[in-house]
Amino acid sequence: NGDMVSFFGHPYVNTVLSTYILGLSYLVVVALLPILTSIADYRGKKKAYLQLFTWLGSLACAGLFFFKPGSSLEFPMICFGLASIGYCGGFVFYNSYLPQIATLDQQDAVSAKGFIYGYVGSIVVQVICFIVVLNNKALHITDDLAARISFLIVFFWWIGFSIIAFRILPKGQPNIGSHNYNVLTGGFKELAKVFGKIRHMPLLKRFLSAFFFYSVGVQTIMLVAANFAAKELHMSDESLISIILIIQVVAVIGAMLTSR
Repeated sequence: NGDMVSFFGHPYVNTVLSTYILGLSYLVVVALLPILTSIADYRGKKKAYLQLFTWLGSLACAGLFFFKPGSSLEFPMICFGLASIGYCGGFVFYNSYLPQIATLDQQDAVSAKGFIYGYVGSIVVQVICFIVVLNNKALHITDDLAARISFLIVFFWWIGFSIIAFRILPKGQPNIGSHNYNVLTGGFKELAKVFGKIRHMPLLKRFLSAFFFYSVGVQTIMLVAANFAAKELHMSDESLISIILIIQVVAVIGAMLTSR
């Protein structure tokens, strides 16, 4: 019905629905992560949570393979939301490993290199998916199947490289000390301790507030730019593909300059 879709019996503009799902997934992450990260530090379960969110996100992405044109949107949109939760949640635990794998004088360079490799990896997997989608006739598959196969490609790419990290990264050291709190209580106590310290650090409070709005602004632009270009600027799929790849290349260059 044009741009209108039905989700659990309610009508939505398709791009509005996808943005709502992304927004809800971010709210779930915001609600869960302060507690989960503090529990992870308390019990030394950092790698376990990294694995949990990575498997959640990658399997949800694979679940989108089963979405076919004309079928209901409930299952694929739930997969879409879970994939976003898995990605965002896993990234927090992934970032928290930096102090454990790099000395203080090397952390900036290692972080920048992580972004470089990440952007390069995203370019490679995007190109692979685009080759499948744009050459479906040569591969003797339908447009629909080619698009759905791209979700499986992302799943194998995502979990395949994650297994390397699962094997190499340390599990994380528990921060229990001499306390005998249960897991949930200990997590909240760790969280309260952090907030207590931040209250007496005005510069850090100001920085975290500024970074929050900056980060949300940048991520919002990245997430909705393609929808905006397609809906408002009426750009073709070929132009969108080119722009997405150009953005990734510019990101690689920016990360390299930041590293230097």
